Amino acid sequence: MNEMTHLNERIPAFCDANLVPGYLAGVYRGGELEIVAHGTANVTSGAPMRPETGFLFGSITKVMTTTLVLQQVSLGTLDLDRPVVEYLPSFRLTSPGAAEKILVRHLLSHDSGIDADLYFPDASGPEALEVYLDGLGRQCGSLFEPGEYVSYSNGGMIVAGRLLEAVTGVRYHDLLRRDVYGPLGMTGASVSAKEAILGSVAIGHFPSFESGTARPTSLFMLPDTWGPAGATPIGTIQDLIALGRMHLDGGGSGVLSAEMIGRMHSVAHDMGVANVPPVGLGLLLIPFGDTTVLSMSGASPGGVAVLAVVPSLDLVFAAFGNAPQSLALHDELLLWLIREQVPVSFPRLEPIKTELRRYAGTYRSQQLRVDVRVVDGGLEEQVTYEPADASQEAIFTQFAGGSFAAPPTRYVAVGEDLFAPAALPLETLDGHARQYLISYLGNRDGHPTHRCAGGRMTRRVW
Repeated sequence: MNEMTHLNERIPAFCDANLVPGYLAGVYRGGELEIVAHGTANVTSGAPMRPETGFLFGSITKVMTTTLVLQQVSLGTLDLDRPVVEYLPSFRLTSPGAAEKILVRHLLSHDSGIDADLYFPDASGPEALEVYLDGLGRQCGSLFEPGEYVSYSNGGMIVAGRLLEAVTGVRYHDLLRRDVYGPLGMTGASVSAKEAILGSVAIGHFPSFESGTARPTSLFMLPDTWGPAGATPIGTIQDLIALGRMHLDGGGSGVLSAEMIGRMHSVAHDMGVANVPPVGLGLLLIPFGDTTVLSMSGASPGGVAVLAVVPSLDLVFAAFGNAPQSLALHDELLLWLIREQVPVSFPRLEPIKTELRRYAGTYRSQQLRVDVRVVDGGLEEQVTYEPADASQEAIFTQFAGGSFAAPPTRYVAVGEDLFAPAALPLETLDGHARQYLISYLGNRDGHPTHRCAGGRMTRRVW
C-alpha cells in the first residue's frame, strides 16, 4: 500500500514536533490492512508502541452502544420511536416533563437535549449505570426540546446503556463482549483496566511545551458510570478496523442487518451549520467535499482515538495518539488518504462585518458558563468551569490534564451567526477542524437562544 510510505514518514515528524510520545494508525482498503506503530506507549515505563498495543476507545464506544441498541430494535425489544420512560421508568431530569418527551432515537442521534456533558458521578461495579441514572434525575436538566438541536451527548449514550440493561437483563459490559466483541472478532478488546493490563496498553500524556516534555496522565480512565459513552472499553487498532469493516459489508458480519446499518449511515438530524456535521445514529456524517466520512473520535485522559469509514472508497482508517494534540494528525492523515483517491475541497471561510452586540450575554450548561462580550470590534468569550462538587472537579481536571482555567478567546465573524478563533488561519479550519468554529442559533428578543461550540450547546440565560 503506497500510503504506508507517507504515514511512516509523516507520523514521526508530527510526533517529534508536537510532543506526542506514541502513535498508532491502521488503514484498511481493498481487502488489505496495514498498521503503523511509532514511539512510546508510556514514557514512565519506556514501553514501546506496538501494532498490538491497546488503548482506550473513548467515545468510539458510542458506535458500539448504538449497535447494541439497534440489535434490540431488530429483535423487537425496543422501538426507536417510543419514549425512553416506557422502557426505563426511573429515567428523570430536573426539567419538568423533559424526560418523558425523549424518544429512544434521540439518545443515539445526540438531539435529546440532556444537559449532562460534565456530569461525572464517581462509582464503579455492576450498578454504576443505576447510580448515574439516579444522579441524573437529581442534578441534570435539559438544554432544549428533544429533536430541536444537536448537542453531542455523553449523557444520552449512558442512558442508552442503562436502557439496554433494563430491557435485556444483562449488564452493559457483558452485552458488549457477547454481542459486539465476539461476533466481530475483536479479540484484543476488553472492558476494564484490570483485563487490559494483562497485555500491552498505552496511557495518555499531556504536553509541557515550556520544558519540551510529555507528562503522563494521573488518571487512566473515567469512572464506570461513563462506560457506554466511552470510559471503559479498551482495544487495539485491529479491533477498531473490525468495527469499521462492519459498515462496509452491508450486514454481512451478522452483527447488524443491512437495514440497521443503513439507519446509522442516514441523516437523523442536520442543523445546517458549518461547525456541526449531519448526524446519523451513533455516527457523525462528515462531508469532506463530496465524500461523506462516517466518523467518531474518542478522547481519553491524555489521549485521542479516531475511527473513520468511507464506504464510497472502501476505506477504514483508525488511529490513536497518546497526547491530545494528535487529533490534528488524525485529521491530516484522513484528509490525505481521501485525496489520494478523490479531490476534496471545502467552502472558503472569509471574515465578514456583522452586528456583534446581539451575541453578547451569558450562556450556560451544566457546570459550564460562557460570558460573551464585544471587545475592540470583535467577539470575546470567557469559558468558566463551575464544578458541582469536589469529586467531579477532581475527575474532570485530571481528564483535562490540569486546572480548567482558559484565558479569554477572540473570535471573528466568518458567516451569518458563525465565528472562527482569531488566532487560527481560516484555511486550516477544514474537515474535523470545523469543530473549532462557534455558531449561534435561535432568536429571542433579537438575541440568539443557544451557542454551539465543539458540537455542544449552551443556553443563553442573560
